Amino acid sequence: MKRVAAVDCGTNSIRLLVADVTLPDGASGELKELDRRMQIVRLGQGVDRTGRLAPEALERTFAACREYAAVIKDLGAEHVRFVATSASRDAENRADFVRGVVDILGVEPEVITGDQEAEFSFTGATKELTGHPHIELPYLVVDIGGGSTEFVLGSDTVRAARSVDVGCVRMTERHLLHDGRITDPPTAAQIAAIKADIAAALDRVEETVPLTEAATLVGLAGSVTTVAAIAQGLDHYDSAAIHHSRISRATVREVTERLLTSTHAERAAIPVMHPGRVDVIAAGALVLLSIMDRIDADEVVVSEHDILDGIAWSLA
Repeated sequence: MKRVAAVDCGTNSIRLLVADVTLPDGASGELKELDRRMQIVRLGQGVDRTGRLAPEALERTFAACREYAAVIKDLGAEHVRFVATSASRDAENRADFVRGVVDILGVEPEVITGDQEAEFSFTGATKELTGHPHIELPYLVVDIGGGSTEFVLGSDTVRAARSVDVGCVRMTERHLLHDGRITDPPTAAQIAAIKADIAAALDRVEETVPLTEAATLVGLAGSVTTVAAIAQGLDHYDSAAIHHSRISRATVREVTERLLTSTHAERAAIPVMHPGRVDVIAAGALVLLSIMDRIDADEVVVSEHDILDGIAWSLA
């Protein structure tokens, strides 16, 4: 058994998982969660436009890192791995980010490729689905992040993967900003522009990933789990109710249309809505719906376990 700490720093949020991981000979192993937490720091603020990490975004991220360092120390994790994804891949000043993380946590953030990100997501999402009586293979694991979306097709192992720069923050900043303010609600033209971007990205994905061969769609990350929570009408965010829930395409469409036609105040009033997702959730939901339409998926299996769990497994 190893006590490990995994940090996933994406475009919109930074998350921590501290867990005891056991990998006995000849068995699939066990991951016992000790602490899991998330902060929305919007590290990718403006990166699509400027190519740089904003000073205020870096400071928000470093403040979260200081909190996580205290948790890791208190729980006595022996091994720490810090993975940074889309925003820090794209930024010219990522060296500033690296130095700050090393100073606080004592480990260098690994700015991983999209393919590596996809593999971690696949492992984290599917390891506990193995042998499930009502899950057909192969899986298509879709991780809708802030800056990018990862697509991974596989059964026991990854067969094909692709990362494209279509995420909830990137689509919001690219298409819904006007004079520095987010259009609320978006216009038909803005929605059409997002759909066109997503469609073009899906065309690129299909060059290497046979999307329509998937038997089970597994959706990961905050946009997907928030859509699932809204679909279930939860009055508070309930991870146990969301994990491995199945949401029909018709319901995803209803939730997406609701989000695209609501105001900031109306979205903020949804009980399960995290304040940091209010402005970007409509674009994230539209990404999910577009994927389901493209592959003609009847439903999405929602997983609370994702790249963070995959990073923890890698430390074993």
